[in-house]
Amino acid sequence: MRGRYSVRKYSKRSGQVGPTGIIYVAWHGRGKEREDVKSAIDAHWRHFVQEAIAKQRNAGVGHLRSVWMKDDLYICLQLPYEGAEVLEEQLLELGSRFKDDWERRFMQTALGGWIEELRLHTGISIVERLLPGRYDELWYEGIKRAIIHGQSPSAPERSMRIKAFNHLIQSRLIYPVYQPIISLRNETVYGYEALLRCPDNRWFAGPQPLFAFAAEEGMLYTLDRLARERAIEESTGLADGQKLFINITSQIIDDPSFTPGQTRSLLEQFGLSPHHVVFELTERSSIEDFGAAKKILDHYRNQGYQIAIDDAGAGYSSLQSIVELQPDLIKIDRSLIRGIHLDPMKEHIVQHFTELAAKMGISIVAEGIEEEEELAQIRSMGIAYAQGYLLGKPQASIGRNDSTSA
Repeated sequence: MRGRYSVRKYSKRSGQVGPTGIIYVAWHGRGKEREDVKSAIDAHWRHFVQEAIAKQRNAGVGHLRSVWMKDDLYICLQLPYEGAEVLEEQLLELGSRFKDDWERRFMQTALGGWIEELRLHTGISIVERLLPGRYDELWYEGIKRAIIHGQSPSAPERSMRIKAFNHLIQSRLIYPVYQPIISLRNETVYGYEALLRCPDNRWFAGPQPLFAFAAEEGMLYTLDRLARERAIEESTGLADGQKLFINITSQIIDDPSFTPGQTRSLLEQFGLSPHHVVFELTERSSIEDFGAAKKILDHYRNQGYQIAIDDAGAGYSSLQSIVELQPDLIKIDRSLIRGIHLDPMKEHIVQHFTELAAKMGISIVAEGIEEEEELAQIRSMGIAYAQGYLLGKPQASIGRNDSTSA
């Protein structure tokens, strides 16, 4: 961040003073009521902040000015002339960095360690110009907005997560890796599951937190659509007869934007058809309306897509999902496969799935195979397909370095 917040007090074009950024910083929580904590904050907090701000200046952050109102701190800095969205992002990044660093270091040095019921809150606001004659009014409005923004400890973090999410989507930074699914009948690659990955960043540790955030913010379809697009775009190398497994969730099939035309058009661009694709419907989230879900899935099946129930045995309604939706494949969750050769109960449950699937004309995929003994066990039970690190790890492209030790 060196130089990013350099001071530019006057516009070269107009000579006017630029906008002022305000970062509100204050301790909140029941832990603040403790006498030892209160005494430590009174004795050490201001000195800690002065040293920390001095280090930021030396690091090239620019001119930071601290204004105190009792224990509440307002850090002011002159902002460059840029778009409002860019300025807000810069302030959010700086405020978030102060919170993470100062909260941890002050607790360690002044309070003797982490205190669960004590948190450092930060909030931000931008004042376009502190005009003469209106300085007090504009300053008051600015600090009020910063306080409101900082009332919730998660507000700045949520803002940064939204910006990080939008950047991932707009720049198409998410990407797929492909894990082979092996036929145990002829020891060939039956297909590949496309697994989403995102670049390392501080806000999303992996695909599960990314999808959870998208669901919370009402942006699940946007993420799902891009994931499907990227899975298809990078699937060059898929051989004739092989399947591309693409994950979807029960929330997505209820979304009116989830239309077959977009996926089909993209498939055609890459020389594929719906017959190459298996939609994996995760069973970890409940389906509220099986009738509606079946109608939608049948619509896709009639176009040539196949349907798989993923994570069977790990969710809320495995048997009902299978009976109601009548999928083409069932993927048995790894929790039931792990150590199946040592656990008669797991063997019994998987055998139950296998017998039910056979009666309904459904194929079984055993997920999470990591041991030779697990593979031997599911093979002896007549399961058709298997997937797991023993058989092949996720890889950047299809058909490269397949390991078929089956």
